[in-house]
Amino acid sequence: MKHFIDISDFTVKKLDLITQKAKQIKKNPKKFYKKCKNKTLGMIFEKESTRTRVSFTVGFQKLGGNALELNSESIGFNKRESAQDILKTLTQFIDILVIRNNDHKLIKKLSALNSLPIINGLSDVSHPCQILSDMFTINENIGNIKNKQITWIGDYNNVLRSLIELQILYKFKLNVVLPKEIIKKNQSKIINKNNKNFMITNIIKEGVQYADCIMTDAWVSMGEKSTKKKYFKNYQVNTEVMKIASKEAIFMHCLPAHRDEEVSSELLESKRSVVWQQAKNRMFVQQAIVLDLI
Repeated sequence: MKHFIDISDFTVKKLDLITQKAKQIKKNPKKFYKKCKNKTLGMIFEKESTRTRVSFTVGFQKLGGNALELNSESIGFNKRESAQDILKTLTQFIDILVIRNNDHKLIKKLSALNSLPIINGLSDVSHPCQILSDMFTINENIGNIKNKQITWIGDYNNVLRSLIELQILYKFKLNVVLPKEIIKKNQSKIINKNNKNFMITNIIKEGVQYADCIMTDAWVSMGEKSTKKKYFKNYQVNTEVMKIASKEAIFMHCLPAHRDEEVSSELLESKRSVVWQQAKNRMFVQQAIVLDLI
């Protein structure tokens, strides 16, 4: 049984097939409107969600299926009843399940049961749907990611971990700009001496120069209680930072954005920003993921 848990679970060939399917869906959505007829997608959200919730719901409906959100508290997920037993029960009614939570190990454990296809809608470890759709958006706007330099400015978080997994597969140039305090804390997890196209620095100019795409995310992840925001005060992505990058460089943010913290409002709404297209593309890529699994 197939699942979609981490980018590192896949080959370049497989991910390319999924994004090619997403391109076909985006170009001619009517061709796919019955692909999930009489199928039901279940979604368990233990974390807040806007883009993941709406893009999966609308995307699955546009494929002709039914989407059902399962409130984790209402169904007593892993509390009133074990997660394994709930999963076995859900298997009797639904065809595919999205889980968004703070426990990556649980998602892995449930997928290993092979009761029904499971999609990681975000966990504390990774966010594969986001990063695959980000690659799709990059390819649309500036060409094949394999030939590009991507720069990440911000925190070491689940989105960055999925981006690093993507870089290991596609071998594009990835510069990661983190405050020195964050580098020190996570250095053993990030550094790969055999990865010649990967660089980590705490100097923005060094990381941004020649970048084709600059990506960022919230300085403190959703639900995280941390005082680390103070380390990021000089790491805002704005029009001045974009001037250091390539002339045609684009700006991306997986959202939600904290305007005038990690990104200036001016840049977020500028012509160099593709964040709204990036959000829209989540639906097409996730539709392609679903069609690969169901």
